[in-house]
Amino acid sequence: MSQKKAFALRLDPAVHAAVEHLAADELRSANAQIEMLLREALERRGIPVHSGPRPRRGRPPSQ
Repeated sequence: MSQKKAFALRLDPAVHAAVEHLAADELRSANAQIEMLLREALERRGIPVHSGPRPRRGRPPSQ
């Protein structure tokens, strides 16, 4: 299972509303949308973010 760092984030209500709206349009949770936006911003600044292996999705292989 992927390890995620949990922390409190205080946002201006208008920013939170905009993130929720964008997340809904892109079928993501607000949390996933914030992470994606942060990764895009870091990439634009030339800061690489190396992710661990992604969890496998879907049905487990049959035995």
